[in-house]
Amino acid sequence: MSNDENHPSSSDPSCKRSGSALQLGPCKKVASSNPLVLHGQHFGRTVFALCNYPALLTAGILRLEELQDSPIEDYPVEVFMDLIDSYPGLLNHLTSGEEEDVIHMGELLGKGASGARGDDTKTLKSAVLEWLVPRGEVVILPLSRNIKSDRGFNHEITGALLCPAGLDWSDAATKLSLKSSETTVRGDQWPMFLYARYDYDPEDPWKGLLRSEILIFGFKHVFMSPSSVDKEPKATCSSNAYLHGMKSVTKGSLTYIATQVRFSLSSSILDLLEDPDESEEVVDLMMWWTRFIIHLINYKLS
Repeated sequence: MSNDENHPSSSDPSCKRSGSALQLGPCKKVASSNPLVLHGQHFGRTVFALCNYPALLTAGILRLEELQDSPIEDYPVEVFMDLIDSYPGLLNHLTSGEEEDVIHMGELLGKGASGARGDDTKTLKSAVLEWLVPRGEVVILPLSRNIKSDRGFNHEITGALLCPAGLDWSDAATKLSLKSSETTVRGDQWPMFLYARYDYDPEDPWKGLLRSEILIFGFKHVFMSPSSVDKEPKATCSSNAYLHGMKSVTKGSLTYIATQVRFSLSSSILDLLEDPDESEEVVDLMMWWTRFIIHLINYKLS
């Protein structure tokens, strides 16, 4: 990806919109290589997955102009600040453009984020089946690649991985209660698949949390390449992590992968990672993941 794609010049005549110096590509059809679409893909994966970008940009600009201290819509103000800080020149174009330009930029960012999320959901739905058991073993009671109705607590293997930590999936009464939804799983009851070796230590709840093999596979699948899960990554500069200059793992990216592996965990996991009382454990966790991603990127470039 060239610098021109990341930071298009103001002389690019491909799309003229009043008041906007951001060159947004052809007006009739937005190409997947549009810089704002590409940035939306990465921002959605690494910072905030679900966001109404036109509303976020509009409210964020009003907040800056009026110097308000109130939150922006349903999003922390940090989300808006992270967005403008991550894209050089974006703030200037937002403040100098017309309202329709701001909305259009938000639509492009949203197009990238939702497109990436949809693609990842689709590909991981099939890929995760290969990660349920050790390589070479066969899943007893085969699972469909395109239908998820036979997964969850309806299958022995996926049920064991989704079973809340602290509960015993091998106990027949517990298993039946989860299958029938008699037992309601709270958002802060972490499933076993989040733990390294799928082993939960009630005396040390942080031990192995968010360091499981299936999360590593998911992270490699999305940020490196699907093929990197099964073999050592080849020397290439085409991975999402490399293309977007990703040099550390963010709380958002870790939450995103956990969410993709187990939908609906996003807000609860992010709350945990941003809890000041858990800061020491969170720092250690983020350093662990950053060492992991830096090792992969350096290996690919060696």
